[in-house]
Amino acid sequence: MYKAQKGFTLIELVVVITILGILAAFAFPRFAALEVEARIAATEGLGGSIRAASALAHSLSIVQGLAAAAPVDMEGVAVTMVDRYPAALAVGITAALQDITGFGIPVYVAGVDATYNTDGGTPGNCTVVYAEPLAAGDAPIITVDVTAC
Repeated sequence: MYKAQKGFTLIELVVVITILGILAAFAFPRFAALEVEARIAATEGLGGSIRAASALAHSLSIVQGLAAAAPVDMEGVAVTMVDRYPAALAVGITAALQDITGFGIPVYVAGVDATYNTDGGTPGNCTVVYAEPLAAGDAPIITVDVTAC
């Protein structure tokens, strides 16, 4: 009587490992590209969040009848304003956002702009720039740059 075969033969194992290697060679580039797409999506998402936070602070300022430079209270956080929009400061637009998880500490040029960059050694062109209004009645300029994410 013959004993029932247990386990796999060496040839079967080599064939399976070869097939897995071929599949991995095709799948790896697709997964590598997902990292770039994720960075782009996160940066564009932050741009949308900045637009929404700016519009909400602007609306609160108008509805409450505050002076153009009077701070606005957003969920218990005082947001510094310039021409009825958040200032490009930590106590301005970043305070209005309240959560910038996944993005590095913004670089502020007081009275000009705030630049947000994704964490993790992301290239410098994967940024969102919030520029204060140039004159009374103007809206802030929010620029999303994902050219080299």
